[in-house]
Amino acid sequence: MSRVGKKPVNIANGIACSIEKNVVVMKKENVEEKYVVPACLSVTCDDNHVVVTPLDGERTTRALWGTTQRNLQNIANGLSTGFSVELKMVGVGYRASVNGSVLTMQLGFSHDVNYTIPDGVSVKCPEQTTIVVSGRSRKQVGDVVAYIRKFRRPEPYKGKGVMKVNEHVYRKEGKKK
Repeated sequence: MSRVGKKPVNIANGIACSIEKNVVVMKKENVEEKYVVPACLSVTCDDNHVVVTPLDGERTTRALWGTTQRNLQNIANGLSTGFSVELKMVGVGYRASVNGSVLTMQLGFSHDVNYTIPDGVSVKCPEQTTIVVSGRSRKQVGDVVAYIRKFRRPEPYKGKGVMKVNEHVYRKEGKKK
């Protein structure tokens, strides 16, 4: 039995939930999110709860049970509060700035790195060495953060690179004489 799947999905006030066949639709103002539920699961929607139940005891059904519950919870949380991740840039001369829909980063290369910000995600630079990525979709925010980090990953010897704010970088000792 899935411990996560047993929990009902809490929906905040102002979010309308409806179920059409095997598609759960959550709306808040003019924003609409849809999630396709696997055929091996059934979903019921109350006033402020969504309950996911398995139709059989198969192993894949039980695996999808908790995943579906968590994905629906992430959609509800994204519509109510949203998600944000803060990145910091550690290194001499590392800087970032946002110009319209383009994030420009100086990461120690001979050229600037330009990244086009996708729709549904907002990127801000409150300081030159700080990047804040926020949006309604947890997956999309995580994908953008991973793509930005890919340009200059944190390295273990000097600790330089693009990393999350509370991330611990394992430091190696280096060469000894």
